[in-house]
Amino acid sequence: MPKAAFSFVDLFAGIGGMRMGFEAAGGRCVFTSEWNAFAQKTYAANFGERELIAGDIRQLGDAQIPDHDVLLAGFPCQPFSIAGVSKKNALGRPHGFACATQGTLFFDVARILAAKRPRAFLLENVKNLLSHDHGRTFRLIRQTLEEELGYHVSWRVIDAGHFLPQHRERILVAGFRENTGFSLDDVPLPGAGPKLRAVLHPEDGSEAAEEPYTLAPRGAVNPKYTLTRKLWEYLQAYAAKHRAAGNGFGFGLVGRDDIARTLSARYYKDGSEILVSRGARENPRRLTPRECARLMGFPDSFRIPVSDTQAYKQFGNSVAVPVVARVARAMRPYLVRPANAPRVVPRTAPVQRVLPFERASLRS
Repeated sequence: MPKAAFSFVDLFAGIGGMRMGFEAAGGRCVFTSEWNAFAQKTYAANFGERELIAGDIRQLGDAQIPDHDVLLAGFPCQPFSIAGVSKKNALGRPHGFACATQGTLFFDVARILAAKRPRAFLLENVKNLLSHDHGRTFRLIRQTLEEELGYHVSWRVIDAGHFLPQHRERILVAGFRENTGFSLDDVPLPGAGPKLRAVLHPEDGSEAAEEPYTLAPRGAVNPKYTLTRKLWEYLQAYAAKHRAAGNGFGFGLVGRDDIARTLSARYYKDGSEILVSRGARENPRRLTPRECARLMGFPDSFRIPVSDTQAYKQFGNSVAVPVVARVARAMRPYLVRPANAPRVVPRTAPVQRVLPFERASLRS
């Protein structure tokens, strides 16, 4: 096996989308952290390292994490997403960094960066992170990364639609310990991506059946993915009610030559954001988990060892693999260093996990 060009740790790893992107650029994963047992199962089925998957990052000391060149972290986005904020506001619950169970996990990323001082990092989150709390949340993140930790940071919102048949905008934040001149704005992106037909089952016998998603002999999609009459009527009535009220809520009906809406973790509930048309007189259907995997850029060799419900959650929460792979390829030249280059000693004390209202900079 050839020597890896660089090493990385995979935090909040999910099912390994960021790992796949950086492995494609020649990196080697030396540590994985993921707390969800179902995600651990999928990760282990594809990377064979379940016994090495650490759990809750909050419970891990710095010494338990090996030295590495790049830190990868798709830290939880629900506290910052538009849907997550709306739901928590409706329930009277805190969001953003005030969400103690998820929002403050960024500070565990900062703690590890301070202790291990990797050469670089790449963080991923929802686009709404930029505007959350009138921009204060992202300013706090930048302040922590740039002023407290001394990293040179760039960020960019990238739509996975450049690579995949899905409109999916996510913010990527890259940082380098040294001033390398790297900027995410310089990462080249292709033009318009493919249409949905690139990920949908052809159902014409040209693709081998993969039960329970498709059935022999011609690989037709299992009828269980077709919406029931009751659910389809409900979704149509729900959409009509909101149209009459001037709202934009409703289902997303797509064909093979369309681009899908963003696949979300709630897709298992009714599939309403991406419904595949089966003709004017037929009820539409959900995507199968295999089609969801393809929609996120995972190869067909990727194993799906969990239930449909868990698979929909996992792919809806995942990163778009081709986006990360493109960024990893752009970062690689800045990660290759001479074998005798000295390791940089930490310049700051470990960051303490605090909430925004405890910082003077946010009280004004």
